[in-house]
Amino acid sequence: MDHPLIDLISARIAEAERNGDFDNLPGAGKPLPPEDDPQNALLKRVMRENGAVPPFVAMARELERLRAELRETGDRVRRRDLMKEMSMMEAKIDIARKQWSR
Repeated sequence: MDHPLIDLISARIAEAERNGDFDNLPGAGKPLPPEDDPQNALLKRVMRENGAVPPFVAMARELERLRAELRETGDRVRRRDLMKEMSMMEAKIDIARKQWSR
């Protein structure tokens, strides 16, 4: 089944072509840059352009926050809890990295 707006999208593209909106674009006629992961190229580009990070990067930032809290905490019970949380976070980061590189 086609997208409900496919006719509108096609009409807008055809109009832009007639108006020359696609003429002289930067990089026109040049080969596309090599891509090491073509299946995820679009996803990675959209994430990069919008400041998003892979899940393992966000988790690594949280791990660093936990480490900083551990350095500043003198309470033995809280330190033990933080170390457990850090251990779990490290395992989650490892799993997320493996999933991301597939």
